Amino acid sequence: MCGICGELRFDQAPADLQAVQAMMGELTRRGPDHGGSYSDGPLGFGHRRLSIIDLSVRSNQPLVDAALGLALVFNGTIYNHRALRHELEGQGYRFFSEGDSEVILKAWHAWGTGCCERLHGMFAFALWDANRQVLFLARDRFGIKPLYWSETGASLRFASSTQALLAAGGVDTSIDPVALHHLFTLHAVVPAPRTILQGVRKLPPAHWLLIDAQGNRSEAAYWHLSATRPSEPLGDADWVEAIHVALRHAVKIRREVADVPVGVLLSGGLDSSLLVALLAEAGVTDLRTFSVGFEDTPEESGSEFQYSDLVVERYATRHQRVLIPNAQVLERLPEAIDAMTEPMFGQDAVAFYLLAEQVSREVKVVQSGQGADEVFGGYFWYPRIAAETAGSALERLSKHYFDRDHDEYRRLITDTYAGADHTSALIGERLAEPDADELMDAVLRLDVTTLIVDDPVKRVDNMTMAWGLEARVPFLDHQLVELAARCPPALKLRDGGKYPLKALARGRLPDAVIDRPKGYFPMPALKYVRGPFLDLMRDVLDSRASRERGLYRREYLEQLLAAPDMHHTRIQGSKLWHLALLELWLQRNVDLSA
Repeated sequence: MCGICGELRFDQAPADLQAVQAMMGELTRRGPDHGGSYSDGPLGFGHRRLSIIDLSVRSNQPLVDAALGLALVFNGTIYNHRALRHELEGQGYRFFSEGDSEVILKAWHAWGTGCCERLHGMFAFALWDANRQVLFLARDRFGIKPLYWSETGASLRFASSTQALLAAGGVDTSIDPVALHHLFTLHAVVPAPRTILQGVRKLPPAHWLLIDAQGNRSEAAYWHLSATRPSEPLGDADWVEAIHVALRHAVKIRREVADVPVGVLLSGGLDSSLLVALLAEAGVTDLRTFSVGFEDTPEESGSEFQYSDLVVERYATRHQRVLIPNAQVLERLPEAIDAMTEPMFGQDAVAFYLLAEQVSREVKVVQSGQGADEVFGGYFWYPRIAAETAGSALERLSKHYFDRDHDEYRRLITDTYAGADHTSALIGERLAEPDADELMDAVLRLDVTTLIVDDPVKRVDNMTMAWGLEARVPFLDHQLVELAARCPPALKLRDGGKYPLKALARGRLPDAVIDRPKGYFPMPALKYVRGPFLDLMRDVLDSRASRERGLYRREYLEQLLAAPDMHHTRIQGSKLWHLALLELWLQRNVDLSA
């Protein structure tokens, strides 16, 4: 797990190594253990390392194989690297390190662009083939690891964060109006390749990009998720057992493929609790678990300790509770926003940031339950969408999912940025893609391949890596997801959702954890906005920078400020927080970089 960056020039000039160093400086927190750079004519690489596998200097990066003429910067973990190493050794390749990074180098040499589909894990990497003078960029199937790029005329730069690209300079920081529409309709999700900034783009999940030193490029998807029933039908018990086997394997390899201890972020919900149970089933002892809680409000509890404590008691984990008062949340909010590579509306982003700070003092790697709700249908809006019988697929989804309809968006955004209903057009296209038997097959596939990437997955990576902590997400193991996508939606949505997980958890977890209402990583102060939090948001939105930017219509703003608790989205987000968060992110990340 690391931070990567680099530049490829198209004008025969050498790479700008000062720009590479500037990007590396912004990535230090992602990789506090080692920093290195490499250059070869038009190509420059920078790398910050968090040592997880092969802790020796042999796996420091950039990793160079002079004999093959290859250099690599890599962020992530390849869980099948030992099997691939064995296969490649059978083809005559010899290795000088014990890590997973070198396996990528040899895999490229052996299989070219076909190497990606052989990698089982989470990854973003850049590989320079000096013999062919080409740069190869690739990203994992679910975009668990970030990969941003910016083209500045004579060169292309890439990095693990937007902030790194901004530090190198020359980025067009104007607002992308299409991305802005996505942001305020899909609760801060801006599907790749766009970002909120015109000059920053991101490589889509499950894609690779090949660029030569003249700027010629090709791009392709290397994986597609099919959501169709298998030719041989399975009974309910067979589905549950197959999912149990696949999830147990996903949890096991994410524990074993590390040369440092691995803990669990234990929220008290079904998903993270099940990870603890399966690790115990695999024979793991002395397991470290961590939970975070916040102050209550009259409407909502700020912690789920009563549930996580039941799991801790059953499995005797070494547990640490982190209780954070609202005053500290308010004080630390700006630095959490600084860690966001893109604006994030999810209230649990700040929670993850503050929890990761504490956890990183104890372990370097944790497993987390992100992805289970999207893969197995756990959110309350899924049954509502499934129950709709009238209208198009887009209409049935948007009625229960979109934060704002287009008419409300036009009341929010000034004429400078308002335009067509870009989000409906995009989501309609994605829902209509082939290989989905039913509406809910298409909805769940959209969520797991597109929407999840730029909401919980990005959030977890950003907030843990801000403290040099690697988060692994077993529920997004691609083999498990492929299996779950073929499972009938009715089975997944049974009993309020996530039926297969509830069935396999029965007897492994306390019934109170399994049967509790679906919860979220709670931070009530950012959902029920009042007191000093309301004062902060009012100050941000009334600031000179906000008024001069001219994004929002004042009439809409005043409505939200007058009664923030009366304005929530369909999935219960604070509309006022959305507006304030974007403005504060722009002030702290874009305005200060100008």
